Amino acid sequence: MFAVAYVRSDLAARLVAALLYAGDDSVISHGSGAALWGLAPPPEQVDITRQGRYVHPQPGICARRVTALDIRDVRLHRGLPVTAPARCLLDHAADADDGEIERALAEARMRRLVKDADLHATLERTPTRPGARRLARVMRGVSGGVITRSKAERLVLRLIADAQLPLPEVNAKLLGLEVDFLWRAQNLVLEFDGFEFHRHRHQFEADRHRVQVLTAAGYRVIQVTWRQLTGQPMAVAVRIGQALVRG
Repeated sequence: MFAVAYVRSDLAARLVAALLYAGDDSVISHGSGAALWGLAPPPEQVDITRQGRYVHPQPGICARRVTALDIRDVRLHRGLPVTAPARCLLDHAADADDGEIERALAEARMRRLVKDADLHATLERTPTRPGARRLARVMRGVSGGVITRSKAERLVLRLIADAQLPLPEVNAKLLGLEVDFLWRAQNLVLEFDGFEFHRHRHQFEADRHRVQVLTAAGYRVIQVTWRQLTGQPMAVAVRIGQALVRG
């Protein structure tokens, strides 16, 4: 029996019915998996992936068969078995267009459902899966294949250490948010800014909301772009130092 709390009732009913029809070793996947993770609207038919046995076609159900699913590619989300976010994005890319993949990828990154390392590991495990090439291409397009949040974090920490400034908390929890860097005693937050990190308009708008929430609570927010980090590192360090002194 599946627990389906917090899943919209009509979607939950369709998902459970499809899982019961497909039988054991089946998981929600592709567009339906993306919908369950909140990354895309539900498709007209339910997408199911089953290990081993072939599933006969059924109206309203699109069943795929795989020889095996890596345990790293499976999760239990909202009481239902579903492909992990990274694998879900890869499979979804087989059916979606570039714009839909980019939106789903941006949403997953914004909600911290996937890291770049997860996506690359999934692509390495399943390089011939339908959707793998398209997902890799979209990833290169939205990030230039160069800039990652982890790389920017390492650069900021190195800059702070070289300037002999107090080390901040990284990816700290604050006011129900996760901020990039936090000097808690000085009420100072540093956040990455710019398209390289937002990747999509929805995330850009969400980050504007974050700054408003932090400012309203009395925190000072410094926003830094990739170009500033790489082209004007000492100026960035000076601004951080000045803000810490004033704090």
